[in-house]
Amino acid sequence: MINNLDMKKILFLLLFITSIVSAQQAPKVDLSTPKATVYTHIYFLQNNSYKPKSAAKTINGLAEKEAIKAAIKIKRILDGKGLKIDFNRIPADSSFKDTLGYDVVSKYILFPERMPLISVEKVGDNWYYSTETIQNIDALYAEVFPWYIEKIQDIIPGAGHKKVFSIELWQYVTFLLLLICAVLIFIISKKITFFLFRRILFNYTKNKLGDINVALKKLAHPISLLIALELISKVLPSLQLGLEVNKLIFIAVNVSAIIFWVYVFLKIAQVLVSFYHRYTEKTEGKLDDQLIPILRNFLNVVIIVIGGFRMLVQFGVDTTTILAGASIGGLALAFASQDTVKNLIGTVMIFVDKPFHIGDWISAGEVVGTVEEVGFRSTRIRAADTTVFQIPNSKLSELVINNSGLRLYRRYNTSLGIRYDTPPELIEAFVKGVREIIIAHPDTKSDAYNVEFNGFGDSALLILVNMYLKDLAWGSEQKSRHQIHMAIVRLAKELGVDFAFPSTTVMIEQFPEKKSLEPIYNSDEKRINEGVEKIVSDFKKAIEED
Repeated sequence: MINNLDMKKILFLLLFITSIVSAQQAPKVDLSTPKATVYTHIYFLQNNSYKPKSAAKTINGLAEKEAIKAAIKIKRILDGKGLKIDFNRIPADSSFKDTLGYDVVSKYILFPERMPLISVEKVGDNWYYSTETIQNIDALYAEVFPWYIEKIQDIIPGAGHKKVFSIELWQYVTFLLLLICAVLIFIISKKITFFLFRRILFNYTKNKLGDINVALKKLAHPISLLIALELISKVLPSLQLGLEVNKLIFIAVNVSAIIFWVYVFLKIAQVLVSFYHRYTEKTEGKLDDQLIPILRNFLNVVIIVIGGFRMLVQFGVDTTTILAGASIGGLALAFASQDTVKNLIGTVMIFVDKPFHIGDWISAGEVVGTVEEVGFRSTRIRAADTTVFQIPNSKLSELVINNSGLRLYRRYNTSLGIRYDTPPELIEAFVKGVREIIIAHPDTKSDAYNVEFNGFGDSALLILVNMYLKDLAWGSEQKSRHQIHMAIVRLAKELGVDFAFPSTTVMIEQFPEKKSLEPIYNSDEKRINEGVEKIVSDFKKAIEED
């Protein structure tokens, strides 16, 4: 049996071995890597392992007393901003190098987005907090914890330091007052922001803002919320609520700020598109009108994508991983959707070159019709029979496009055939009358036309009629043709000129008792001139009344 003395010896031996193992496992000051340096600093400033002298070893170039103050300030700054260190993301390589601008240095920044001035760098064989961090530590600390915070804490009575759920009463009261101040700031800044925006834009446009006024009201709201959130983020660290509480509150504040910023930029894009829309209304072409929905959708997508990117960063997603993934995914997407990319490039080329406008009558390959819409992927063309063609923009940008809508005038060319037995006097009078009709019409280019007896056809004497119409619309052209055609028909009837048609004349012997089949023409010069003047005068009156 084991007596009491042996039992005591065994227990003593076990306690001694346990103390040796614990001493061997206790963390020591390690400055060999960025991860080891940061871990040393944070570990020796925890409540259950508080050794500020050991934490001060991470500060290089300062006396021990000053180094302790600097180490404590760095820890408090990180806690006040809710920046919890993820040690798994800190490199454990003693030869770690980072690319900053064009330089490759042995330096690691703990929080590049939110606290870029706090970093560690390699000096000799060890890693310390960088010279830049030490130089800016007092300024950072004063920014996070203003001078008046300590004054306020000195006047807080003892009851205010009682804790409820690990938070002191004065912190609850101060946080409540902060929220009340934020609400008041929001209300005041909303009115001021809307007034300033309205005044600036009114001075710029010099007219009523119309629908832009509604957008300004919606824009002033999130901007005022951002001002209130900025107040909270500035004052919150001063409450010293602790790392975990600050982390949760700052996540909520930053996520809200990102959402509000996205909303602000969406409204700014809406206002800019509204201004552009007003500009396009003053232009003659309609292609820039078609650019409005495309521009609006493009801006919205870019703003939302950037906002989503910022949101992922806020939740700790590595930005380099996102960019690398986006590059690889974009490359794969480009290979998988080459046609879509080609169509997008074709769309850009159409808007840059402007080969046509909305409403133009064009012919592109076998497709002939009116351009109705230019989209991201394709262009919609409506043919004369009202059918719709969708042509991919990549193909449309490569086709030879005949744009009738860009013509200066619409050319109309035809031939009038009159009978072979028409007397020369009537031919001359008929040609003169047609010329007068063309000159009298308000839609014709009176200094550029041709009406000439220019040939002998199989069954008719050919009168060339070539003229140019000013109105480019297809419907207006048809109306002008109709008016001119009717005037020519009336002129021919008044003069007794007959239009020929394909025929064959058979010559037979004429009998005395039989009448000739040839028409009888009245070639009296006075009658001919009066007839031409009458038809032209009636034509002018009809045009004026129409």
